[in-house]
Amino acid sequence: MLINQKKINKGVILMRNHRCNAFFAEKHLAGGNDMWKSDEYYLEKAIEVSRKSRAGGNTPFGCVLVDGDGEIILEQGNVEITEKRCTGHAETVIMERASKLYDKKFLWNCTLYTTCEPCPMCAGAVYWGNVGKVVYAMTEERLLQMTGSHEQNPTFTMTCKEVFAKGQKKIKVEGPFDSLAEKAAEVHFGYWDN
Repeated sequence: MLINQKKINKGVILMRNHRCNAFFAEKHLAGGNDMWKSDEYYLEKAIEVSRKSRAGGNTPFGCVLVDGDGEIILEQGNVEITEKRCTGHAETVIMERASKLYDKKFLWNCTLYTTCEPCPMCAGAVYWGNVGKVVYAMTEERLLQMTGSHEQNPTFTMTCKEVFAKGQKKIKVEGPFDSLAEKAAEVHFGYWDN
C-alpha cells in the first residue's frame, strides 16, 4: 500500500510517501502513532547490536537509529577491527549510512540510541549528519574506567554535550540511563583486559 496523504488524528500528522503493509498503514490512520517504544526498549536493541559486534570480532559498541515514527531504520555495530577502519565506530558508520539514505530534514526528527556516550568523533558525525537527538546508556567516563589506557580505545574525557555545545544546532542529549548502564557495561567485561 502506498501512503501519500495528510491525516490529522489525535494530534498526529502523517505525511509520508512510504511503501508499507496495510496493517501498519491502518494502525497509523486509525489511531495515531503507537510505534514508539520506551527509550529503554531502543537502548536494549543497541545493547543487542553491541553483543553482535563483539561476537563478530569488533569492539563491543552498538547503536540504532529510530525515525520520527518510532521505527528502527538502521542498526550498526563497530567495524574498526574487521574493516581495519579507524573511523569504524558504530555511531560514525551509522551516520555515514544514514546520510546516503535520508535527507537532513528527515534525520533531524530521528533519534540515535547508543550503548555508550558518543566520543567526539561520533558526536561530530551526529552533528554533521543532522540527527536531532542522542540517547545513551553509559557515559564515556564509565567506559574509560573499563578501558584504561588500552591502545584500541584511548578514550576522551570530553562529553558529547560539550561537543554539541560548540556547534550551532540544538541537539538533545539524554543519558546516562542508570537502569541500563551496567547492562551496557557487561558486554565489555573481559574485553579490555590485557
